[in-house]
Amino acid sequence: MTQRGPKATAERNRTLALVRGAIAAGLGLGSLTVVVMVLWISSPYPDSGPGGALRAAAGVWLLAHGAGLVRPDTLSGVPAPVGMVPLLLVLGPVWLAHRAARDAAEPEEGRPRPSQAGAFCAVTAGYLLVVSGAAAYARGGPLRPDPDTLVFPVALVVAGAAAAGVWSAAGRPFGPLPSWSPPALQEAFARTLFRDRAGTACRSAAVGVMVLLGGGALLVAVALGRNATVAQDAFLALAGDWSGRVAVLLLAASLVPNAALWGAAYGLGPGFSLGTGATATPLGLDGTPTVPHFPLLAAIPDQGPGTLLNGVALVVPVAAVLAVAWFTARRAAPADAPRAQAWSPRETVLVTLLAALGCGAGTVLLTAVAGGPLGTGALSAFGPVWWLTGPAALAWTAVVGVPAALLLRLWRLRTPGWAWRRGVRDARDVAEEELPATAPAKAAEEETAAVVGRPRRWWEPWRGRGGTGGGTQGESGGAGPGGSATPAASGAVPAPGPAPEAASGARPGPVAGRGEVGFEPYDFLPADPWHEKEIREARWASLKRVSGGLMADFPADQPADLPAELSADLAADRPVAEPDGGPGTTS
Repeated sequence: MTQRGPKATAERNRTLALVRGAIAAGLGLGSLTVVVMVLWISSPYPDSGPGGALRAAAGVWLLAHGAGLVRPDTLSGVPAPVGMVPLLLVLGPVWLAHRAARDAAEPEEGRPRPSQAGAFCAVTAGYLLVVSGAAAYARGGPLRPDPDTLVFPVALVVAGAAAAGVWSAAGRPFGPLPSWSPPALQEAFARTLFRDRAGTACRSAAVGVMVLLGGGALLVAVALGRNATVAQDAFLALAGDWSGRVAVLLLAASLVPNAALWGAAYGLGPGFSLGTGATATPLGLDGTPTVPHFPLLAAIPDQGPGTLLNGVALVVPVAAVLAVAWFTARRAAPADAPRAQAWSPRETVLVTLLAALGCGAGTVLLTAVAGGPLGTGALSAFGPVWWLTGPAALAWTAVVGVPAALLLRLWRLRTPGWAWRRGVRDARDVAEEELPATAPAKAAEEETAAVVGRPRRWWEPWRGRGGTGGGTQGESGGAGPGGSATPAASGAVPAPGPAPEAASGARPGPVAGRGEVGFEPYDFLPADPWHEKEIREARWASLKRVSGGLMADFPADQPADLPAELSADLAADRPVAEPDGGPGTTS
């Protein structure tokens, strides 16, 4: 009777998820209400009673979700909209909804994992229940919520945060897509290569947006520093008591991300609107701005044409573009992979364009909520124009970012032994280390080429990759009758006999460098006994091992029917004439 069935467990999980969503909304509403009530209690001249303060807190909490508010008490008697969302307040509700959905989707100890769809729906429903109650309670307050904005964007913000929490609980998988999505898209997401490229584009786009925000915040900080006196006068004029000044300070702090986006829009070129008849861009401030007295608005540039100092703001989009290009080039030519795994120029261009598209979309979303109307007259247009700022970010990243990404890719692939490739070991290095100590130079080279599956590079004898053999790395070779030297595999162990340095008189040392004194690439001839029995057996065993079982199992002896002339030539180590009369060889 005490054992719970699967149905009871599923119902319990949905109930807990519903409660989690309601608790998350209550925590956000309660924390903001505490701040508002403390300011109301400390104010020497409150405008309303505790009911008005509580309704104002509910309205501000809904504003943090993107809801539009209406201020009915105005001097003209016409209700004025409040559409600017303090972006710093958005972090609290979004984080709480995300955490509630993540905790609801994670399995409890000793119980099966709950349904992801069920956790998402239950948390969203519980959160929106509290949103509906807060909206109904705030209808009679000084800041009344607009009913049309409760579905979009409030419900969308809550659902997005909950979906992100469920996705985080599942390990942040990148696919598979739902069954109702197009088959071609499902097939693309099933490929690791596609997921890698898409993930790189998303990360580069996020980095570009963050650099834009940081650059915009830096512009605002520099402008406030130049106009510190104006900002101080505006701050002191808004409130005379300490509780009012604390309220103004908290409001200014919550609007700092908005000011950073205003600075980013200014650096991108479109600028921002200061009323219906004024626009501020790097080229100058046109029209007469209609702005309230607020400390952050002291950063607005002066009227008139722009100067060279205003043009410095263009550094912000350039820095964002270079960040996008750098993060894309890091994946296009990674430092911890062989050169053959680098992306092609076409792939680099495609990923950079996708990152530019993501950067433009993120800029559109953020600048759309960074501004908004603060009245029905001149302040009906206030803040960045999102449909101009987003395309500007896309154009900057696409036009400048694509060439920058290609140049960075070429710079990282400029030479075969460039600095960032140090310490990277590919399959050829590993194969060379596993060669037998008794294998001659030529057999080691053939075995390495067979294992790696690629031909020997012409520059490898001079790269100095550091091996175990004596003398300069990669400079040992076999001599033909004409005295020509053939380069051997780098890292091969030489045959028994005098060291190459001793035979040639080269300067002794661990590994001679190309620019060192006494180094000459053709200053010795090796004395490898190519046709001795031990070396022949070692070479034959090496070839047999790399053949994969294709070679017959018989000893490496000379055949009995070998002509006498050829046997004599081989025994005397003389060149053997080819059947067609061509030049002689030694092997």
